[in-house]
Order: sequence, then C-alpha cells, then structure tokens
Amino acid sequence: MAAAILAIGSACAASEPPRPTMWYWHNWADHDGVSHMTKCPVRDFDLKSMSAPAGPQWQDRLAAGRAQVIFTVQPAHWNGTWHPDPKVQWIIPLRGTWYVTAMDGHRVAMGPGEVSLGEDQLSRKDARGRVGHDAGNVGDGPVELMVIQTDEAPTVDRPCRFR
Repeated sequence: MAAAILAIGSACAASEPPRPTMWYWHNWADHDGVSHMTKCPVRDFDLKSMSAPAGPQWQDRLAAGRAQVIFTVQPAHWNGTWHPDPKVQWIIPLRGTWYVTAMDGHRVAMGPGEVSLGEDQLSRKDARGRVGHDAGNVGDGPVELMVIQTDEAPTVDRPCRFR
C-alpha cells in the first residue's frame, strides 16, 4: 500500500502544474457603435522555454504580427477626453492609476500590472457627441504606460476575442 501511495505521489510531482489564467480589460465596440469594457480571460498557455536553455514558463501567444512599443508618461491630472483608440493596442500601466470609461458608462480604473486592450475604433458618435472612450489619470501624480500598438484589424461584437 505504501508503495502505491509513493507511486501516485511521484506521478503527481512529475505532472504539469495547472494552466494559469490571467485577465485583461477589453474596450470593444458593438454593431451599434457603442463601446463597452469587458473583463476577459487569457488561458491558452503552453509550458515551454522561450529561449533554450532557459527553463519553461507559461506562454500564450495571442497573435503574430507587427507591433510598435510606445512608453508614455501622462502628466498629473491628464484627461484624454472622448476619443477612439488610434490602433488595436495593449495598454499596461507601469506606475500610477488611470481609468477608461466606455460609452455604455462602464468605468474601469487600472493600476500597475493590469492590462487593457483598446479596440473601439469602430465606435460611432452618440447623441451626446461621445465616441470611443474617455480616459484620464486617477490621483495627483503622472501615470506611466506601456502601449503596444498592433496591426490587427478592429472588430465589432467580439468581446474577449483573445482568450
């Protein structure tokens, strides 16, 4: 019996750990041109080395293509007013907190390490003149962001399209 328990324990130790789940906020537009914020999972991870002989790490490659990395520092009390994202872009706060308010009224504040996918290019001006999203800083300090603009084509009615 002890040998059987030891064998089961060894098999469990040698098996792959459970796949992780990470989360991002997706700012997307629906077929009526209204933007929304939806919390989305990233969970299609594979455990492999990114560059041998480095040890394996969980990786989920969402889309292959060209990208532009931009670091930005928004001054204290910055407000971007209503505007669509210039490109499909990933936004990661590095320092400070910023917010995004979608046309449907959903507001999300994001701090360091949180991730947002901006994809509201196909939103349309509403009766109040709003289009895209409103964004700005929370608090009295500047906000540092890393923005990764992609060559992805924007979509409609596809919240959480990257899983």
